Amino acid sequence: MILIADIGNTKTKLAIFNLKKNKIINLFSVETQAKFLEKKIVSFLKEKKIKYALFSSVVPHIFKKINTICKKNKIKTYEVKNKNIQKNIKLNISKKSQVGSDRIVNSISAVKLYKQNSIIVDFGTATTFDIILSKNIYEGGVISPGIKLSLNSLHKLTANLPLIEIKKQKKIVGKDTISAMNSGVFFGYIHMVNGIIKQIINEQKKSFKIVLTGGYADLFKKHIKPTALVNKNITLIGLAEIAKLNKRLFSEKRK
Repeated sequence: MILIADIGNTKTKLAIFNLKKNKIINLFSVETQAKFLEKKIVSFLKEKKIKYALFSSVVPHIFKKINTICKKNKIKTYEVKNKNIQKNIKLNISKKSQVGSDRIVNSISAVKLYKQNSIIVDFGTATTFDIILSKNIYEGGVISPGIKLSLNSLHKLTANLPLIEIKKQKKIVGKDTISAMNSGVFFGYIHMVNGIIKQIINEQKKSFKIVLTGGYADLFKKHIKPTALVNKNITLIGLAEIAKLNKRLFSEKRK
């Protein structure tokens, strides 16, 4: 049994991957910055026969905490960007070390699942766009502020604007402060996402499958063009694929 974990800025997702059965089970999610994170992780690991762990982490201090818990439970840990972890994708960019683990994993997942050129739009703390070509090539990406970051900034950096939760909006013209803010963020992100996708397609001169992930993927699905699909577990699926690719590491007998 292998613990696979996606440590993001907003949420940490964990699951157990049964390498022999090629099956992901026991999916679990917790707020990354939650005070009870460590207790939740300890509880999750309790009575599970886990020998190894594979992490995708963009939050180093949280990875360090969970890694310490794993060591206490005699779990050997690896992070995706470790040199001894094989990754069957070419990073066609100038500074390879700057690509986040999650974006590498998502790209590997997209190649395996969709077998065609893909654009992954991740509605996380940042809204990111990753371009993956069908021949196992990560072509690069786009990073823009996330929805919650935008909402928090509107609230914190102004005197009178409240903190709101984004909702679907039928008409763009708001009739009060909250609906006006909601409209600005909701329609603003629709046009931003569609505009970036259109420009990527025009520059690449290729067709792409559009894949949405992250907390707001369902909210925007029907508004994205070309037609998009939602896969909120794309990172965990990618981690499972990497575990299979590195089967020797995760199958070796303990000394």
